Amino acid sequence: MLSPEDNELLTRVGPGTPGGALLRMYWHPISLSREINKESPTKFVRVLGEDLVIFKDKSDRFGLIADKCPHRNASLVYGRVEERGISCVYHGWLMDCDGNIIETPPERNDAIMKNVKTTAYPVQDYLGMIWAYMGPLPVPPMVNYDTLFRADGTRKWLIHNELHANWFQAMENSMDPAHLQVLHQEFIGRGKTAISSTRGFTDDVESFDFYITPYGGLMKHRVYVNGMEDAHPVLFPNILRQGASSQFRVPIDDTHTMHHRLFFYPTEDGSEPEDSFDPEITFEAPIKEDPTKSHPETKFILHSVNAQDQMAWETQGPIANRQSEHLSYSDRGVVLLRRHTKEQIERVQRGEDPIGYQRDPNHALIDTNVDEGVRQIVMSRTHLEGSSRAEIEAAGG
Repeated sequence: MLSPEDNELLTRVGPGTPGGALLRMYWHPISLSREINKESPTKFVRVLGEDLVIFKDKSDRFGLIADKCPHRNASLVYGRVEERGISCVYHGWLMDCDGNIIETPPERNDAIMKNVKTTAYPVQDYLGMIWAYMGPLPVPPMVNYDTLFRADGTRKWLIHNELHANWFQAMENSMDPAHLQVLHQEFIGRGKTAISSTRGFTDDVESFDFYITPYGGLMKHRVYVNGMEDAHPVLFPNILRQGASSQFRVPIDDTHTMHHRLFFYPTEDGSEPEDSFDPEITFEAPIKEDPTKSHPETKFILHSVNAQDQMAWETQGPIANRQSEHLSYSDRGVVLLRRHTKEQIERVQRGEDPIGYQRDPNHALIDTNVDEGVRQIVMSRTHLEGSSRAEIEAAGG
């Protein structure tokens, strides 16, 4: 059970909210780079409750600025891109990638150009994604996680369906190991059928525990009765690193979430493929009978681990009512995540850096043990070294 005040603290992401201030301290993938091009140089995005426009000017620079022109509030989605920035289609005011107003047709208004800026955020094009940083200056480097920066492997993006629920519901699921053996029992049995659908494969697990890693991950660790172990982290604040994948849950607003999954497959011989940083991009099939609607106006198609997960996240409601829940001992990972997130919000409120925030652009590569994660998925799927990518990607955790 969580108080209404703490529920608000953990779930609200808009400008001026404590939770939003925490999330703005990190880089987030917000769009496929290829969606912004010469034929379609602008794209509307809503991120952390802010309406924004990504654009690419004719000097091949990406920008991320407020959707509303600071002159008369017309949308910049319809702006004309130029060498120096984007020009509002309504009256021609020209803004650069940093939000500076550099022309004010029909007259030249020096006072406005000197004193007025539109909201603009730093972006970078990396791994086929536009990444945004929406927090205070100075701009930090992206965290040097192995799955993002190692050269000895290939990558693939899987773009999931938009989640019609608060981002924190997806993250709580990542610290809830008990659901795997019940919710996903049709997909994890390796040919076996659970004796009881109530317990699923719960009795395959001997124990699980949780702890915080030195680099800021929240580790979920299972020990199975057959001796096999599985440990994979939540990379704070919003990435589940499991198996071969890193799942990014980026809040659109308080009740909608982007869900992008990046797979990293290490090469067996340590070689560095030419396409290591040019991932293949795929899209998840629809998981609802009507993808535009939410529960109970539509029904989920439970054909995959992710579809089952998203059903569980969305049917809790747009923002889960945590006052009405009754937690048990197996939920202590969820409790740890809530307590840890609240502590990091309070750190930011005090002007301190939250865990997992980096200031050193040359900091060492952070090993999230992806090689072992892939090996564990292979072993748990077939007990053979020849598991296919499809099998690895279907695994959940």
